[in-house]
Amino acid sequence: MEQYAIHGGQPLIGEVEIGGAKNAALAILAAAIMTDDVVTIENVPDVRDTKVMLEAIESIGGRVEHIDRHTVKIDASKINDFIVDGEAVKKIRASYYFLGALLGKKNKACVVLPGGCNIGQRPIDMHLKGFRALGAKNEIIGNGRVETVAEKLTGAHIYMDVVTVGATMNVMMAAVLAEGKTIIENAAKEPHIVDLANFLNSMGAKVKGAGTDVIRITGVESLHGSTYAIIPDQIEAGTYMMAAAITNGNVTVKNVIPRHLESISAKLSEIGCKVIESDDSVQVIGTSQLTRTHIKTLPYPGFPTDMQPQMAVALALSDGTSIVTESIFENRFKYVGELLKMGADINVQGNSAIIEGVSCFKPAPVVAPDLRAGAALVLAALAADGFSTVEDIRFIERGYEDFPEKLRALGGNISKVDSEEELNRFKFRVVS
Repeated sequence: MEQYAIHGGQPLIGEVEIGGAKNAALAILAAAIMTDDVVTIENVPDVRDTKVMLEAIESIGGRVEHIDRHTVKIDASKINDFIVDGEAVKKIRASYYFLGALLGKKNKACVVLPGGCNIGQRPIDMHLKGFRALGAKNEIIGNGRVETVAEKLTGAHIYMDVVTVGATMNVMMAAVLAEGKTIIENAAKEPHIVDLANFLNSMGAKVKGAGTDVIRITGVESLHGSTYAIIPDQIEAGTYMMAAAITNGNVTVKNVIPRHLESISAKLSEIGCKVIESDDSVQVIGTSQLTRTHIKTLPYPGFPTDMQPQMAVALALSDGTSIVTESIFENRFKYVGELLKMGADINVQGNSAIIEGVSCFKPAPVVAPDLRAGAALVLAALAADGFSTVEDIRFIERGYEDFPEKLRALGGNISKVDSEEELNRFKFRVVS
């Protein structure tokens, strides 16, 4: 089984280049099939989830050409199917974006129910509510698939009962090709929603208000080709920013939009780190003694749930008692048991974790329960003085491109191994 072998105890120091935003890329790749013209998408992160999305596009008749590692051309003019299925697609949450894209393009879509990390209930009821408002009929059919069909899509006034990123993006995609005007109220405001809106507009859509809680869409008859570059990944950037805090390092994350990182930067400053912002980079300088704070995850521009595990690792090394409250996903504390193996003092009570800071982590073998928790455990292992291993790294590779390589460039002693022999070689190399 593939795992990361890590010898921690050294501060991470240097610069790291941030790639394209995974959460934006997944929706944008789906939206690219909505035109029969060729679309070129740049700054696509080379991670497992985006690979699965591109394979799904090819499976329904789309043509994907890889210009380079981070640039693809998509020709959806020959798409001849409205059913998106397959074992790989079942494993990623973003499969549901094909519902909105195909419903807009063909007035019909059938997509396998989404999977992804098991961090809590993520129902698609708001997606289906939005499709119904636009004139579609939805049905859960055999083999765990969702089918949505419309004779004609018509603009509507849609109020989201809860703030939901996925439903906002999905309904936005379907609505751009609906007849008339659509208003989405209580819309999510994340940067990747703005990025999707900008991409749709580059193809001739008429979307206004993305980034606010009211999005207004005027339907158009068709979309045309475009060349578009995806925004930098705020969660990848935040993870490396947190790595500086956790290892008492000095890391500059480059190719970022600092405004997207403000909630993370604010908390890093609160716990004693120095944060220096430039036009397209953020430098984080750690401190020998982090201080306690409290966080509560909230929709953007609040503190992101995808950064909660990384922040908890930092707080576990802080002086005093901190409280982390998770308001988005109910299963987001599954990593706590693994951190306890490393000497952390954390007590989960309902949707909150009470964290008593410790002076250091102990090296240990741990298992990644999901994508962001897995990254957080890697950072904890890099802070622990000694050998650790992180298993189930398939979760981490869903969302982090070249994770061990980038950490090594910062001075981290980490290697991907797939056998006991390779693990022993890594240990020998470090000792020598």
